[in-house]
Amino acid sequence: MALFNFHFDRPGPGVSPDAPRKKGPARFFEILGRDLMSFYLAGLLALVSALPFVFGVWFAVDTHSLVPLLLAGVLGGMIAAPQLCGLLDTILRSLRDEPGFWWATYRRAWKRNVRASLLPGAICGLLLAMQIFTVFHYDVSAGVVPGALLAVGLFLLLGLGEFLFAQVVLLDLPFAGLVKNSLFLFLGYLPRAALGVVWQFVYWSIILLLWPISGFAMVLTGLWLPAVLTMQAIYPVLNKAFDLERQIKAIRDAELDSSSDSDN
Repeated sequence: MALFNFHFDRPGPGVSPDAPRKKGPARFFEILGRDLMSFYLAGLLALVSALPFVFGVWFAVDTHSLVPLLLAGVLGGMIAAPQLCGLLDTILRSLRDEPGFWWATYRRAWKRNVRASLLPGAICGLLLAMQIFTVFHYDVSAGVVPGALLAVGLFLLLGLGEFLFAQVVLLDLPFAGLVKNSLFLFLGYLPRAALGVVWQFVYWSIILLLWPISGFAMVLTGLWLPAVLTMQAIYPVLNKAFDLERQIKAIRDAELDSSSDSDN
């Protein structure tokens, strides 16, 4: 929804519009050097808001209870979703080199996206909680096929979810439209979608394998690091599919012209 709601009346950090845009690792370290503190703060808010989901799912897994699992998935997902959208908005603004003060833009994005994020948060939270519960209760003696189906389901959920929440931030569409677009983008640009999922899988695998030693690293990098890597992987797809930067430039020019006319 942020695509049609921009305010450029506040100065902030940015890059020269004439500077060639870097790619790959060079681009990653460029935006990291410029917006690391914004990423960290937005990621910390998202991480804290995800704690009800994490502890609720942990309790459900530990007690083998489905009712706490359903509550943790739905309510935990709804609690975390607005902050996740705030994090993605911060990252997407950085990827398109948009100037602005972080806290001011974060608050506007949060207020704009809070309602639209609740249903995706509830559904994705429930599906993710069910996937995690199934993983911890998976019986290896059941064979390879159930495990493969579980892996495919998790891959699809993460792949569709990365496009779904990015669209909540960027577009004003009903939930059905967001899901349809996510499916088309995921299938139409599968290599980049898969790269985004791979970054998430690698990061969380390292966190789990090294736990609890990785707990400190998670406080420093939790949520924002995998989100930056994922959004960098799929941003070219989003920009191409929705013509983001051209539309944003047109909106910016119109607002600047309107501001100049009012001053005169």
